[in-house]
Amino acid sequence: MRDRPLIDRPRPLPHPARMTTPFFPALPFGLSWRKSLLNLLGSAILAFGLYNIHSFAGVTEGGILGATLLLQHWFGISPAWSSLAMNAASYLIGWRILGRDFILYSAVAGGGFSLAYAVCELFPPLWPSLAHSPGIAAFAGAAFVGVGIGLCVRAGGAPGGDDALAMAASHLTGWNIKWPYLFSDMLVLLLSLSYLPLDRMAWSLLTVILSGQIIGLFQKSPSYS
Repeated sequence: MRDRPLIDRPRPLPHPARMTTPFFPALPFGLSWRKSLLNLLGSAILAFGLYNIHSFAGVTEGGILGATLLLQHWFGISPAWSSLAMNAASYLIGWRILGRDFILYSAVAGGGFSLAYAVCELFPPLWPSLAHSPGIAAFAGAAFVGVGIGLCVRAGGAPGGDDALAMAASHLTGWNIKWPYLFSDMLVLLLSLSYLPLDRMAWSLLTVILSGQIIGLFQKSPSYS
């Protein structure tokens, strides 16, 4: 019987996000360079906005982001450390629900936020005059928060533990996930009334609504694979 000729089958190309070069060695746990860098970029944008707008302009956010500003006001705890502690606890709660990759990319984003905020604290705020313009601060703050978190979420992670808590609560209660998000935001905003006047709280509510809409636009955009 005549031997059949050997045919070299083309080998599949590696996924672009998984490709490595001498400048970009393989990341541990199979993480993607592209997604990791997008998470770091998004968390840096978020930290820049929170430091230069939210923490000085008298507007706040809901969820863990707002809680970090609340702790900073009453106890002087830097969001660089409070966000890291609260996010770690939230990710621990949602570990089994969110999946391995989400937790890993969220750790990248959460660590990136803490580092970026600590760097921002080395410099004076860029726009202290926004303290007298809550309307402008509300729109600008929503833009930074929406774009920052939107990039992270679209790249498979989240700089805050709100997503982990919301998904865990939804799983345990059977509620639609929008209700845990709304509950956490409203709870923090109500507590923030302890240091923010009512008119500033109205602007804060606008910031929460606008940033949520921006995040939704990123969620509908093509995936960064």
